[in-house]
Amino acid sequence: MSVSATSTIATPVVANSAARILQAAMAVCFGMIIIGFVGFSHIEIVHNAAHDTRHANAFPCH
Repeated sequence: MSVSATSTIATPVVANSAARILQAAMAVCFGMIIIGFVGFSHIEIVHNAAHDTRHANAFPCH
């Protein structure tokens, strides 16, 4: 004789989607800050590193 026990945990869908939207918005903001810092940086090493990375990924920057 076999006994099967199942349990279900209800996860709130609204909270899950809201958390995903918040995470995506934070990632976009963080990315824009990084791009802005690197793109307009007066530190030559930082700017050149980003420039070389764009060329390595075949992303046009000129």
